Amino acid sequence: MVDIHCHILPELDDGAVEPSVAREMAAIAAGDGITHIVATPHSNYRFQFDPAINRTKRDALQQEIGDSPTILLGCDFHLSYENLEAIRVDPSRFTINGKQYLLVEFADMNIPPNMDQVFFDLIGHRLAPIITHPERNPLLSDNLDQIRKWVEAGCLVQITAGSFLGRFGKRAHHSAFQMLRHQMVHFIATDAHNTTSRPPLLAEARKAIAEDQGEQVATALAVSNPQAVVEGQPLPWLPEPLPVAPPRRWYSLRR
Repeated sequence: MVDIHCHILPELDDGAVEPSVAREMAAIAAGDGITHIVATPHSNYRFQFDPAINRTKRDALQQEIGDSPTILLGCDFHLSYENLEAIRVDPSRFTINGKQYLLVEFADMNIPPNMDQVFFDLIGHRLAPIITHPERNPLLSDNLDQIRKWVEAGCLVQITAGSFLGRFGKRAHHSAFQMLRHQMVHFIATDAHNTTSRPPLLAEARKAIAEDQGEQVATALAVSNPQAVVEGQPLPWLPEPLPVAPPRRWYSLRR
């Protein structure tokens, strides 16, 4: 399996707090069947994103853990003005493995009103935006119609594996399966930050998806689609999102 979203590099953001934690995360991932991990440090107002430092950290970790899992580089890209300006100049600074795919994370309490235009501009620069964990975002988890519109415009969706197992609450669990059943999910990823509350595990979620949608879909989300991302290839499994039924309205019989 391939994990395209993981905060495994030590002492960079709110992920691994020290090298020993990063090594243990790598061991947990390898034991779960993960062969490749994309290290995705945050790039936002809180954490400085420096590709040169990230490469140094990645190289040191890879040397310590050996060949498995393979550690690649990416970014947990936040939609700041500075980031959007920087990516126009050098997209590969932020993209997964220097290819065309870009993880995009929304703030929990704010969806920019010009997001349609932002995504249009990113796609116009030949980037493929991957919306990260919308099922955990309180402004998006119940707004499947908006997510469907972005997917139809060319965006992709990554769900956190733990959401399919109820580890982020009932709302995220319900939203994850709703998006899955409406064919709006293209990847699962760990979004791991540590070895305890947020470990790098995919296998159990892959099994839950297989039980709900079949092994072909589960393999696409955990293996073939993320593998295409790190290689910069078109996704082998790209379903059409299904229409979202409007919420049911209940009318009183009293007049």
